[in-house]
Amino acid sequence: MVRKVTKKRKPQRKNNVSNTLRIIGGDWRSRKLTFVDAVGLRPTPDRIRETLFNWLQGKVHGSRCLDLFAGSGALGLEALSRGASEVVFVEKNKNVATQLKHNLEILSANADVHQCDALLYLNQPTQAFDIIFLDPPYRQELLQKALEQINQQKLLHKHSLIYLEHEAESHLDWQTFGFQVIKQSQAGQVNCFLLETI
Repeated sequence: MVRKVTKKRKPQRKNNVSNTLRIIGGDWRSRKLTFVDAVGLRPTPDRIRETLFNWLQGKVHGSRCLDLFAGSGALGLEALSRGASEVVFVEKNKNVATQLKHNLEILSANADVHQCDALLYLNQPTQAFDIIFLDPPYRQELLQKALEQINQQKLLHKHSLIYLEHEAESHLDWQTFGFQVIKQSQAGQVNCFLLETI
């Protein structure tokens, strides 16, 4: 008796839900956007974004924001959705920046995307910001360098705010940069801070 050999079907690839982010609040609430795969790209999770924008309640509308090391642009997009007057996105990776521009076009959002190194961007003359989002790649000592340049270039007003995330094992004295802690939380191996200029 000859057995019939049947080839196993390869399972069809499903859409990678991990490459989708959802805007939580504001005009674009519940809108879903895609982002590309890139080493180290990790959009701020929904729960952390929800906590952050609860912290920022009343501060975002009409503000000028900088989303440095933007990645998927999750934080800046959330700010635009909640009425920020301007958001500047800075992202080094060309493919990631291109997708971010595409997402802004989908939303008909008026925002600038600079495809360049974040620290080089900080050396360019620009107006001060009301809110800066800082979520650099971990373990590359970029956070401290960025904060130093932000101060040197006077990119903050007296009561401007900085939201930042860093790995739990890292410890920085925020007062040495001229900041005080307004809010803080920890999510797994990530520490989150909302700082205000003193």
